[in-house]
Amino acid sequence: MVEGHVTWDLVPNVDLKAYGAWAQKATETTLKAPGLIEFRAHRGFMAPAQVRTTTVWQSISDWAKFIEGPWQQMETELRAFAVNMKSELWGPSPVVPDPLRPRK
Repeated sequence: MVEGHVTWDLVPNVDLKAYGAWAQKATETTLKAPGLIEFRAHRGFMAPAQVRTTTVWQSISDWAKFIEGPWQQMETELRAFAVNMKSELWGPSPVVPDPLRPRK
């Protein structure tokens, strides 16, 4: 399993209606990607203009196909609304490969 994290800051005075339309379209496109397990989106509590998305993929090749395909257009369009974009790719820890949860 592979996790992709993309963060950005919305530009000051962003057109929220246009950004919302882009986000809806981008989310729908992402959800159709082969190998996608999960998609999450977050806004910063202390800085609401900060955005983070997390995608979870079955394999790194699934992620790569998405990044080399649909993401190219999505990222180009996102640059009209965002600055300070950063991408990270994470894999499981060899020490704790599966999620742990407290006992109830």
